[in-house]
Amino acid sequence: MQHRALGLLFSVLAAAFVLVAVAATGHGVRGWIIAVAALALAVWMGSMALAAFRR
Repeated sequence: MQHRALGLLFSVLAAAFVLVAVAATGHGVRGWIIAVAALALAVWMGSMALAAFRR
C-alpha cells in the first residue's frame, strides 16, 4: 500500500512540474531555463512514480 501512495505522490509532483514548465515558457529566456529545469524534474519524478508503482 505504501508504494501506491509514493507512486501517487511522485505522479502529482511530476504533473506539477510539467505545469510549471508550461507556465514558464511565456517569460523569455529565463522562463525557458526554468522550463527545462522543471521538465528535468518532472521526468525524474515520473520515473520514481513508475518505479514505485511497479513494486
